[in-house]
Amino acid sequence: MAKKTLFDKIWDKHVVDEIKGGPSVLYIDRHLVHEVTSPQAFAGIESRGIPVSRPENTVATPDHNVPTIDQHLPIKDQLSRFQVNKLTENCEKHGITLYGLNHPYHGIVHVIGPELGITQPGLTMVCGDSHTSTHGAFGSVAFGIGTSEVEMVLATQCILQPKPKKMRITVDGELSAGVTAKDVVLYIIAKISTSGGTGYFIEYAGSAIRSLSMEGRMTVCNMSIESGARGGLIAPDETTFKYMKGRVFAPAGSDFDQAVEEWKLLKSDSNATFDKELHFDATDIEPMITYGTNPGMGAKIAGKIPAVEEVEAGNRESYEKSLAYMGFNPGSPIAGRKVDYVFVGSCTNGRIEDLREVAQFVKGRKKAEHVTAWIVPGSKQVEEQAHKEGISQTLDAAGFKLRQPGCSACLAMNDDKIPEGMLAVATSNRNFEGRQGPGSRTMLASPLTAAAAAISGVVTDPRTLL
Repeated sequence: MAKKTLFDKIWDKHVVDEIKGGPSVLYIDRHLVHEVTSPQAFAGIESRGIPVSRPENTVATPDHNVPTIDQHLPIKDQLSRFQVNKLTENCEKHGITLYGLNHPYHGIVHVIGPELGITQPGLTMVCGDSHTSTHGAFGSVAFGIGTSEVEMVLATQCILQPKPKKMRITVDGELSAGVTAKDVVLYIIAKISTSGGTGYFIEYAGSAIRSLSMEGRMTVCNMSIESGARGGLIAPDETTFKYMKGRVFAPAGSDFDQAVEEWKLLKSDSNATFDKELHFDATDIEPMITYGTNPGMGAKIAGKIPAVEEVEAGNRESYEKSLAYMGFNPGSPIAGRKVDYVFVGSCTNGRIEDLREVAQFVKGRKKAEHVTAWIVPGSKQVEEQAHKEGISQTLDAAGFKLRQPGCSACLAMNDDKIPEGMLAVATSNRNFEGRQGPGSRTMLASPLTAAAAAISGVVTDPRTLL
């Protein structure tokens, strides 16, 4: 019997049919929906008179466009209000579970899936959002899809999808103090580039990966897409099972015990063949930050921006254009740059662990006066937990303000925009030109590094303040 990777095991189990020389018809266990990529999909099935195939397998929440203050009031922005209202209307019409604004389960789609136990090992999961790869942290095959594919899943609970190649990235060794999951994934992307994962589904392995919490694993899988990969996943283990136990929609009692026995089988066979294998040493990883306009342009905070000669000849033009946009000079030190904004949040780093890390770091300190800091929980449950644990009070005392859940400044489709020319240190996943607002400049980093920037007012290696 052929040895299989974890990805093969899940994928092959969900293939309904295969088109010769073409894609597979893949069954989808969970379909997550938000307000931006779904209106046209719902309009499409309605124009053809097709019902939603399995509404019980779909969960919806508005996140991209929602304001993060005064959520009890009507949404001011007309387009945002329209999209959120349309999602409510479509879910009511088609019998789909919706966790709308102010619902106790509301939040960013990739935060609420795991925290509610909707995300489970061994499932296939899709959403009209590229960062669906987050859910792979549980040992599921999860990936983002386009609006026409959202329509396909609503209509059939299946999707046409070519099977990706398989890559395994192994990170062994012990991570140093002050080095987080975000640093691990920024390090990997800096090493393999934003196209290094193109055509692959990545399995992350090794002792450094296994040492991460579920929140940390979600951060790593979330940013798989930034290397060009279709998605990323991590084999479930005791850390996964412990996190899953007691979640609202996770199996309970003897059903949970039985599920765990099945989940334990979800791992790559020894000697399973991957199309590509990469190995990294955890001791080489330091706190990272991006200096350019894609997530692959990252470096150690304690280091320097690469000199032009250090950049591959074919990439030099885009490298120089990127630095001109950021206002940075080749070969200059990364630390010490004045920071205007700090954003902690997004589906990458808006979980309770991220907020705890920030609160612990800023306790007894004060935010730099010139820095505007937005601390945005990824869900209503995270927000409530932050209040309950006294995190919001700690943030208040340090000059920060905890906002309400939403995607916020990650993509600036809402009111949370970084003004033109301003420099932000953000815990989100993308730093393209204008991503966080027209003319804004973004450096991606961990919550720890973001907190250090907010306190010091400049780009700072958090280890110097630990």
